[in-house]
Amino acid sequence: FDMDGTLVDTEHLWLQAELLTMLRLGGEWTPVDQQHCLGGPLERVVEYMAGKGDPGIVSELTEQGVGEFLISTIEGLLLAEQVSWQPGARALVCEVVDLGIPTGLVTASWRRLIDAVHVSIAGDLGFEPFTVIIGGDEVPQSKPHPAPYLQAAALLGLAPADCLVIEDSPTGVASGLAAGCRVVAVPHLAPVAAAERLTVIDGLDGWSIESLWRAAITPAAAR
Repeated sequence: FDMDGTLVDTEHLWLQAELLTMLRLGGEWTPVDQQHCLGGPLERVVEYMAGKGDPGIVSELTEQGVGEFLISTIEGLLLAEQVSWQPGARALVCEVVDLGIPTGLVTASWRRLIDAVHVSIAGDLGFEPFTVIIGGDEVPQSKPHPAPYLQAAALLGLAPADCLVIEDSPTGVASGLAAGCRVVAVPHLAPVAAAERLTVIDGLDGWSIESLWRAAITPAAAR
């Protein structure tokens, strides 16, 4: 599973953090900018933001400082709010755990942000739902590179072709496909282009893990 936008509804918090960061940088931020940066990785977002900010302010902060400001801001927002599940996501995660299927949380967010969200997820469920967790700062290259999903598959002891990736962003979809996995996309802020081994659905609500696998193997079964 991807995290932000796929399992949990955090994109509005990311937008707040991006707006506050750009205000600090003396620049503007629009929904088009948010869509462009959807799915990360953080390094790409920071570089993009630095390019839109006031050169003098950015120079004073340095790109590393811009990244720290963004991370600290979103971390505070995540800890201050009970993060809500995306429709159908909680039931799907519980079903997968009940069936004993090994699961990975694979996200471009850094570990400290995963921990902030995990407070809400584990607290709500009352148990740890993920067999492995891969953060964007724990791989040589983050999404859209295949490394995150390759590492998750290896830790699960599975071939990538035997893994089903659930994503929401073009960046995450590209990562899962490049790793050789089957991918189900649930886009909501940015469209996802058709591709081999990719199935696009309009939401997780009403889907079981079996029906998702069937749709991934036979895309015509998706809706």
